[in-house]
Amino acid sequence: MKTLNVVSLILVILGGLNWLSVGVFEYDVVSEIFGGTDEVGSKIVYIVVGAAALYSLALFTKVVKDE
Repeated sequence: MKTLNVVSLILVILGGLNWLSVGVFEYDVVSEIFGGTDEVGSKIVYIVVGAAALYSLALFTKVVKDE
């Protein structure tokens, strides 16, 4: 389970960095790699990062409980 937590955290961080580049530089790294936001590869990455964010919501309760 610890591995899943780490992978989820990495994906959420990478997704956040992608949104930072979109906001600051108007450059979407994922769509650039896969050829556009409508491409299947881009959609898969967006879905996986979104699923990691949803999973991270469950981790939030663990973090709050530890303090």
